Order: sequence, then C-alpha cells, then structure tokens
Amino acid sequence: IATGGVMAQAAANGDRVVLVLATRGEHGEVADDVLADEEQLWQRRVEETQRAAEILGVTRVEFLGYIDSGMMGEPTNDEPGSFWSVPVDDAAARLAAILEEEHPDALTIYDNNGGYGHPDHIQVHRVGLRAAELAGVERVFESTINRDHILALMHDRIAEIQEHIDAPDPDTFDMGVPAEMITTTVDVRAFIDTKRAAMAAHASQITESSFFLSMPPDAFREGFGYEWFIRRGASPGTKETSLFASDG
Repeated sequence: IATGGVMAQAAANGDRVVLVLATRGEHGEVADDVLADEEQLWQRRVEETQRAAEILGVTRVEFLGYIDSGMMGEPTNDEPGSFWSVPVDDAAARLAAILEEEHPDALTIYDNNGGYGHPDHIQVHRVGLRAAELAGVERVFESTINRDHILALMHDRIAEIQEHIDAPDPDTFDMGVPAEMITTTVDVRAFIDTKRAAMAAHASQITESSFFLSMPPDAFREGFGYEWFIRRGASPGTKETSLFASDG
C-alpha cells in the first residue's frame, strides 16, 4: 500500500529490490470463507506475499520469523515470539545480517507511529533504525502518509468517492503526518496498475470491495500514485523526489 510503487519503479530501473517481513500475519483479520479447509492464515499470507513480490519485480523475500502481534491492546501483543514483545536489538540483529549481505542504497521502514498505530509497524520502525545503525546503512526512509494530500483529495472528491465506497470521515482522519514533515515524495503514477495488482494479490486482506480497491480509478491514481517518506537525518526543508541520492 505504502511502498509498492517505489519497489516497482526500482525494479523497472534495474535495481535489486529486497522485501523483508517481520511476521507472516498469523493474527490478521480475514473474511469468512476465504481460507480453504485446514488452511492456516499465515500460509495464505505467505503465498500472497510471494505473488505480490513477483508482480512488483522483487528479487528476494525474507521473513524474520516472528509472530504477528495483532492490533494494539490485544493479548497477542505479549505472547511469546510476538514481534511486539521481542527485544529490539534481537530483531535488529536478524535484519542487520540481511542488510550486511545486500549493502542497500536505501532502506524503507515505517514512521514512528507505524502509519496508524499497529504495534508491529511501530516495531518495524524501531528495529529498522537499529538495524541500519548496526549495518551502516545511511539512507533510511520512514514510509508515511501525506495527511494534507489525502484530506485535500477527500475534500474535493468526497461525494464522488462515497458513491462507490464508505470512505473515511475527513474530520477524523489522522493517519500519517502533515506535508511539512515529509522530505521525499515519489511520483509512482506510471506504476499504479502494477501497484494495484500487487495490492489485489493480498486477497485475504484487501478484497475487491475494500476501501482501497473500490475507489474510482482516477481517485485511486491520485491517492496511491504518490508515496511519501521522511528521510532520517535530512536537513530542514529537504524536498526530494527519489530514494536514491544520484536521482536528486
């Protein structure tokens, strides 16, 4: 949802793209009748991840091996092996080992609120920062949402959007950060069809009737055709259009 465009763009440009996942989504929400008899949710999520990765052009997919923590405040947060409960340094060492193998030009993680407060996303932020420090990765980008952009889009087109879907209330929308905090905005509209196909591959999580995939095509393009980041250590007022230093 938040980084599929930059992944597809990088792959199309001939860059090696590596996707690392903390968990297999064991405690995610899933609609009735989605899973086959005896099929476990984590099995389906792994298959969907692999399928989405192929669509995006990802070269390598790795799982760190932790268990999905569920939503914030649920008992699963503190179960043994849950990503939320693992010491940051332990998980960071696993990620750092991959980073040391790959020597990435850029690492993307979540912002400090995990986008919307999911415990595993917040832990990705903490673990990613520490792993980058351990592995010496200099360009670290916190994936986030341009709240002002989304609110403006909703304000301008809320009537049209609500004809198709139950859109979020603009007055209570608090995901992401204000535009002034964003250092890097990548235009991925040229890859919007690839991004949408990768999102749709996660059918146990994002159904065709979901808010994301039910949007009119042009609204989807404007809402998801840009991806936003906060680059760690960037100078005040930094405004970039790429994750890669050579691209400016």
